[in-house]
Amino acid sequence: MSSKFLNLSFFICFCFLQSSGQSLNKKQSIYVELGGNGFFTSVNYDVQVSPKPGLGIRAGIGFYKLKPFALTIPIGVNYLFEVQRNTSFMEVGLGTTWSRANASFYVKEKRAAPKSGYLSIIPSIGYRRHTKKALLWRLSLTPVINENGFIPFFGGAFGKLF
Repeated sequence: MSSKFLNLSFFICFCFLQSSGQSLNKKQSIYVELGGNGFFTSVNYDVQVSPKPGLGIRAGIGFYKLKPFALTIPIGVNYLFEVQRNTSFMEVGLGTTWSRANASFYVKEKRAAPKSGYLSIIPSIGYRRHTKKALLWRLSLTPVINENGFIPFFGGAFGKLF
């Protein structure tokens, strides 16, 4: 079930990317995020699909070193509310992250058989800043909701607008 959901989510994201075309002017960004939807470290691509800052989608790939190495694939939608014209935004989003390792961040108990992947739902609220040099930084609260319950989490990112 989770692989079907993941495939469908990627298909929808890439359809949005294709339909947005080349008319986006500095509405695209690539950034490195510590914490957040990718859990510990991830590289993400974000595109605003509305003409003005507003609705956006994001997809990324992340990792963290556990035994074994853990891979994460965060995808999601976000909406930017303008705080200061073209430079300062409140960002609200909802995403899902597939991870190769169980995202409990601590071990409650040993489980009988590990799964091949885990899904987490991640709502987010935060602050995003765009600079005059086409850079961005963001800070957000990103709690993780999965089979382990509700886990408070946060993230910070730095990247480039294009």
